[in-house]
Formats: sequence, C-alpha cells, structure tokens
Amino acid sequence: MENSLRGRIAVVTGGTRGVGAGIARAFAAAGAEVTVCARRPPEVPLDGAAFRPLDLRDPAAVHAFFAALPRLDVLVNNAGGTPYRRLADAPAERHARVVELNLVAPLTASLAAYEPLRRARGSVVMTGSVSGTRPSPGSAAYGAAKAGLESLARSMAVEWAPEVRVNTLVVGMVRTERSHLHYGDEAGVAAVARTVPLGRLATPSDVGAAAVFLASPAAAYITGASLLVHGGGERPAFLDAANADKDNRGEPT
Repeated sequence: MENSLRGRIAVVTGGTRGVGAGIARAFAAAGAEVTVCARRPPEVPLDGAAFRPLDLRDPAAVHAFFAALPRLDVLVNNAGGTPYRRLADAPAERHARVVELNLVAPLTASLAAYEPLRRARGSVVMTGSVSGTRPSPGSAAYGAAKAGLESLARSMAVEWAPEVRVNTLVVGMVRTERSHLHYGDEAGVAAVARTVPLGRLATPSDVGAAAVFLASPAAAYITGASLLVHGGGERPAFLDAANADKDNRGEPT
C-alpha cells in the first residue's frame, strides 16, 4: 500500500506514447487520477488517463493549464526527445530547440505547477536520461539538456523543500513502438540488448513502476535523488577490446 497513489491527481507531460504512456498507465494502475498532455492525442487509447492538448513550449498556455486544475499531487516532466543530428550539421538555433523542449519546458511546467504542488505537499518526477551522464554523439544538445535537467531537479529539491519533493529518473535504453528508429530491426534491438547487463532493453512499464515509487509515500524521505533505470548501464567497451584475444594468450609469465 505504500506504493499506492489512490486519490492522487497526476499530470504526465508527453504521456501519449512510449515511456510517457507507460508512466501514465502505471500511475492509473496505482490508483491515481491521471491527465496526460501533449500537442497531439494518443494513437492508442490510454485506459484510466484523460488527454488534454498542450504545447509545453507555450508558457502562457502552460500556466493557464495548471491554473485551471483544482488540485495537483504529482507532476511528471516526461515530454522530450531529439532527432539524430551531429553538432556541425545544424546551426545553434536548431540545437537550441532541443534544449528548449528537454530543459526549458520542464522548468516552465514545474514553475506553473509549483503552487498547487506546494499546497498538496506533492512531488515532481523528471524523466532524465543516461545521455546526460555520458557523451552523446548525434544527440549532444539532448544530452546537455538532460544533464541540465538533473542538475535543475537537485536545486529545485533544495529550494522547494519541505513542501515539494523533486527527483529524477535516469533512463537508459527503452523498447517502445519507435525502437526501430534508434536500433534498427529485431536483430538490431537484440544486439543492443546484449550490451545491457540485465540482457534486455527496459519497457515503458519498467520506467512507470520507478516513477510510481518516487511519487509514492514509500519515497517520502527521498528528494534531490537520481534513480538509475538502465538495467545496470553499459558494459565498458574497453573490457571487450582488452579481452578479445584472451583465450589465445595463455598464462602470463
């Protein structure tokens, strides 16, 4: 029962597909009343969650959305993403749009939600990424934004304590309906999964379960934390390179 969100009001941004939909479904299953918001409606109905159209890059619309809520217990800042784009292939303005969506938009939503969250002694859950903790060639602006998001969450947790808890999910590779855009066909997904210590990519429900935990009474003393949801991370490439010919080396002398 400590993981129950029964009676809680939750908003999940970008909750219409992929990880966000998994989080929304997990919150609904835990008993929360869930609203997902994004620019476009979900392609597949989300049982237990209502949809509200919202462009998170429009501060006035964001503030109006949260001001109209009668109550708010949990905000999950999940909206984000990036196309594959090397730094030199686009001007800074294009990369800045990625930073706007993945860092500035969560800040805007959090500030708009602060007063109702404070009144409810609620919590914020940021959807971060391992891209914010390691080099991310092809998605450098995204990685920089996610690094900033994790730092923002830590500072927010200190400033808003004790009324509002703020934590980050540091998410690794996830198998979603769009996995093929990142990892290729089934063979590609399987090859990538073999690099994960747990032997598989995460599912949206894995991330959803972690988000429910951080928002629940079970995590009442956790704030400013980063929860790694990456299956053990990535096996260091140098280990495989260093041991590639190990069987043929014989015993050291």
